[in-house]
Amino acid sequence: MKVLANDGISPSGIKALEKGGFEVITTKVAQEQVANFINTNQVSVILVRSATKVRKDIIDNCPNLKIIGRGGVGMDNIDVAYAREKGIHVINTPASSSESVAELVFAHLFSGVRFLYDANRNMPLEGDTNFEGLKKAYANGIELRGKTLGIIGFGRIGQAVAKMALGLGMKVIASDKYVGEAVIRVDFYNGQFINVDIVTEPMEDLLKHSDFVTLHVPAQDGYVIGRDELNIMKDNVGIINAARGGVIDEVALVEALDEGKVLFAGLDVFENEPTPEIKLLMHPNISLTPHIGAATLEAQDRIGTELAEQIISLLKTEK
Repeated sequence: MKVLANDGISPSGIKALEKGGFEVITTKVAQEQVANFINTNQVSVILVRSATKVRKDIIDNCPNLKIIGRGGVGMDNIDVAYAREKGIHVINTPASSSESVAELVFAHLFSGVRFLYDANRNMPLEGDTNFEGLKKAYANGIELRGKTLGIIGFGRIGQAVAKMALGLGMKVIASDKYVGEAVIRVDFYNGQFINVDIVTEPMEDLLKHSDFVTLHVPAQDGYVIGRDELNIMKDNVGIINAARGGVIDEVALVEALDEGKVLFAGLDVFENEPTPEIKLLMHPNISLTPHIGAATLEAQDRIGTELAEQIISLLKTEK
C-alpha cells in the first residue's frame, strides 16, 4: 500500500512505515491536484499537517482512500465526520507535540517580557550607533517568576504549559469547559517530582487575575478573546496564541495594544493564513512566528512514528 505524506513526514516515520511494508511518497502535490494524484498512484493513505486540506471533494473522488492522518492535534483542515461516514479512518497525534508547543509559548513570553521581539529588530539597525539608547528603551523588563499565567484550554498542551510555568515559579489559573481538574507532575533530578492539583476556574476569574494569558483551544465558530474579554483583563497583560487562528479578535487585539491595555502579544497563528494582516506583522509589540508550534525535530519524530504505528495497526489485516 502507498502512503502520500503531502506535508512531509520525519525520517523515523518513513522508516517505520517502510518496515511495515508501505511505500511512502513525499512528493508535495498542489492542493488542486491531490485527488488526481491519489487516484493515479493508487494511494491508500494521505498524511497532512496544516497546509493540505482534505475536504468532501477529495473524499468523494478517492474511493480507494482508507486513512487520512493529521500530524498534530487540530483537524479543522479535514472533513472528519464526513470521511468517517464514508468508512475512512481519520487519525491524529494529539500527544506528540504538546511539549514543543508549550516551549514556544514560553519563547514568546520571554520575548515579550524582555522586549526581544523589538530588540532583535533594532539592534542590527542601531546597535552600533544607539547602544545606550536601546539599553534604556529595554531597561524595564519583567520577571515571569511569581506572576500568574492564565491557561484557556486545559488539555494536553495546556497542561504541558502549566508544568513549565510551575517549574518557573509562576502561579497558574486554568479554565476549560470540559476539564474540571488535572494533576500536573513536575519532574526534577534523580527521580524527584511533585504533583500539583489544579482545579479549573470560570473564564471571567481567569481573565481578571492573570498577568499573562495563553490560549490552547481548538478552532471556534466565534472569538474566545474579543473586546469584552480584553476589557476584563488586567492592564499591561501579555497574550499568547499558539493554538488556532480565529480564536482572538485580531482587530480588537491591535486596538488594545495601541491603547496600552495589552503590553505585548505573541502570535504563532493567524486568522488569515498564510497571509496575516500587515498590521499584525508590522506591530512593534507583537512577537511573531509562522505557525511553528509543533515544528521541532523531536515532535516531528514522535508524530511520524505515532502515525506509522496507527496506520500499521489499522491496515495490517488488509494488506
